[in-house]
Amino acid sequence: MTGTILTAENIKASGSATTRDDAIREAGELLVSAGAVTPGYVDAMLEREASVSTYMGNFLAIPHGTNEAKDSITRSALSIVRYAEPIDWSGDEVRFAVGIAGLNNEHLEILSKIAIVFSDEDEVEKLLNAADANELFALLEEVNAE
Repeated sequence: MTGTILTAENIKASGSATTRDDAIREAGELLVSAGAVTPGYVDAMLEREASVSTYMGNFLAIPHGTNEAKDSITRSALSIVRYAEPIDWSGDEVRFAVGIAGLNNEHLEILSKIAIVFSDEDEVEKLLNAADANELFALLEEVNAE
């Protein structure tokens, strides 16, 4: 994988969305701002969610675009938005929306790294209690490792 997948700028410690779709937009907008995807990718994230939930358990959802949206991706990147109040994600409670854009299937490797962190309840607790985006970044920086 080339370059940095996650930067502190792509982390929002207190998201403003209150609905699933707005949370997807919020995670997607960070990817757009980072120059990783075109705005059309956010629509593809909403489309993907409409057909299959990206809820993963442990307060985590990983919204990402449809396969048809591959052309909207300019580079692999991650965005992370944390919510103070749980978002109703098709009946599940989500506190972290992690937007993923992956070039050449790089997102599969990124997904597995995120899944490992969130499968550990102690790690999730640390993420929930992190003071700000910088602290969240410090806890999740390992996703950038080769």
